[in-house]
Order: sequence, then structure tokens, then C-alpha cells
Amino acid sequence: MKNATKFAHIGRPKIGVGTSVNPPIVRASTLLFDKADDLYNGGHRIYGRHGSPVHDALSEAFCALENAAGATLTPSGLSANTLSILANIKAGDHILVTDSSYGPIRNFCNTQLTKFGVEVEYYPPGIGADIAKLVRTNTTLILLESPGSLSMEIQDLPAIVKIAKPRKITTIVDNTWSAGLVYAPLDLGADIVVHAATKFFSGHSDILFGAVVSRTKATANRVAKTAVAYGNSTSPDDAYQILRGFRTVVTRFEQLEKSAIALANWLQDHDKVSKIIHPAFETHPNHNLWKRDFTGSSCLFSIVLKPCTETEVLALLDRLEIFAKGFSFGGFESLVIHCDPQLTRDHDPKFGGPLVRIACGLEDIDDMKNDWRQALEGLRLAKPSA
Repeated sequence: MKNATKFAHIGRPKIGVGTSVNPPIVRASTLLFDKADDLYNGGHRIYGRHGSPVHDALSEAFCALENAAGATLTPSGLSANTLSILANIKAGDHILVTDSSYGPIRNFCNTQLTKFGVEVEYYPPGIGADIAKLVRTNTTLILLESPGSLSMEIQDLPAIVKIAKPRKITTIVDNTWSAGLVYAPLDLGADIVVHAATKFFSGHSDILFGAVVSRTKATANRVAKTAVAYGNSTSPDDAYQILRGFRTVVTRFEQLEKSAIALANWLQDHDKVSKIIHPAFETHPNHNLWKRDFTGSSCLFSIVLKPCTETEVLALLDRLEIFAKGFSFGGFESLVIHCDPQLTRDHDPKFGGPLVRIACGLEDIDDMKNDWRQALEGLRLAKPSA
């Protein structure tokens, strides 16, 4: 069964007489029982923080998406990332984190994990099997993001898994870029996939949500127990909205992907654009890895402008009318950000000009092109040095 069909039907109530098309929202903190033993016998959900039927339906959808054994829902994409890490580390551990990781994750690792005696080492995202040279006896976790959220590097996940698995090192992949629709890290051997459901599954930029999806039941149970210990909780209203987003995510994703390819093709021929950084393009340095492991692309890509001042970059972005300045992607609206102010790397990538990230929305592609055309017209490039 194709995903578009699967997600239209998964997690729905059994049809009877006058059955609602989606599971009802149950708002409750206290859950009541007629037998005292039911509070402690472990056979029931005993408190509202532990979820509701709509949470169960959404977890089922995430498991179907990633061919997984279990899912834990979280209040944001960042919390999904941090929960997946905390469930798999302890004081004294050494962990490896891709240098291209999402900025708030880097902040969490540097400001929180280090306080608890966890050593964090950042590796170049193109390392592949050479990650074995960084592994120590106390290495317990490898955190990947493919592609990187700003610079779009694709990682050789099978090669990294081959190093990690015999050493019992947990591998976590942030799979938000692909929405799980065109990339299947668990099938490639990863232990955990993380989603910022805020993006594609919300689809309307008005809900914060996340999910930690695990390949095995043992890993899923470890994450779930950690979530309970940390007081993790998500609103049934938000879970309902994310489940509703599942119904249309394939259609929206395919349109966003199509627009991104079209806009990137148009931009690569512009005389003020130095390069396109899009994994689906043959010019991308990791295109062969993308072609091997992915079945499609996404709404998100980056461009490198020809050398110009930061003032000029900011003025360019301010001239855009359809592409609003804002973080995130996967919603109905197009977005753009200047990446250079947040490019904190241990292994400095060389771009040769300002890096700008573009997220295509559901607007008409001709209007998108026209917006960039008028904005780029006013861009003044730096004069070549004598």
C-alpha cells in the first residue's frame, strides 16, 4: 500500500454507526478507575501525561512511516532530539555529533551534556567509515543529520552503522528533511529516527511537536521510560492536528519538492548565484550517496551568493515579498534565512560566498521565481580585489 493511501486510513476508529473519521480528542489530567488495583497493576494508562487514544493513533502513524517498533511523542522537534540523546547516554560517555547538526542541538550538547560529564566531539559530516578513527571505548552514541540543516551534506549512514553496530553504539538520525517519505534510516540500520513534526506534519506553521521513532521494541521502551522520568507530555489537541497533517502530507510534500527543484534550477543560472546546494543536483558533492539512499528530495535547499557584504545579503532578503524571513520549513509558506550568522563549525566548510537557505512553500512557482528575480536585481556584488 502506498503512503498516500496508508496515511489517509491509519489510526482511524473502527467504522460503526455514525463513527467520526478521526479519533476523538480526550482532554484529561486525572484518569479515574473503579478498582484500586488498576492504579498499580501496570495494565493501564494511569495519568493524562501518558497520552490518550489520539496519541496512540499518532504513534501508530509514525511507526508505519518509519517501519518502526515504537514511537514516543514530544512537545517539539528539539525535545525529540534531546530525549533521544538522554535515553542513550550516561556520565562519562563520549558521543560523536555531526558538525552539520541543527544549531539548538549543538547548544544542548555544549551547555547541558557537558555539565553531566558527557564528552561531545563533532565530526565532519563526510567522514563515512573513517568515523572508526574517532570511536573510543566509551563512545556510546553517534548523532547524524542527513542532509545537514544549513549546508545540506548527505552522510554515508550504512558505512557509519557498520562501524557502530558491532560496538553497540546507538545511532540517531534526524529525518525531518525527508519527512520519512524519501529516506528510511531505520531500514538502513539506524537505531532511532527523530522528527520535528512541527514542519511537514503540521504543515501550517502553527503547532510545535516532535517524535522519537525506534527500530526495536527494546530501544522504544528505553526512550519511553526516559520520557516518563523527565515529565514529557504532549497536548491531545496538538496530537490530533499532527495526525490530521498525516492525511495530506504526501500530497503537500510532493508539491513542495517539485517547487524546490524548479526554483533551484532557475537560480543556478542566475549570474549573482555562485552555486546551488541541493542533494538532488549532480553538482552536489554527495549526490551519489543521495541517489543511493534517498528516493526523492525535499522543499529545503541552500544557495551560495557570489561575494558581497552582509549588508547586501540582508537587503536582498528584505526585498523578497513572498519568501518571508523565518526559521523552519515544511509549511504552506515560503521562507528564507541568512545562514552565516549561525555557521558555528569545528570543521569549517568553504562556501566562497554568503550561504542562504530557502524553504519553498505552496505558492505558485512563477511567483516564487519573480520574487527572487526582483530581489536579486538590486544585489550589488563585491568588486574583485586588484
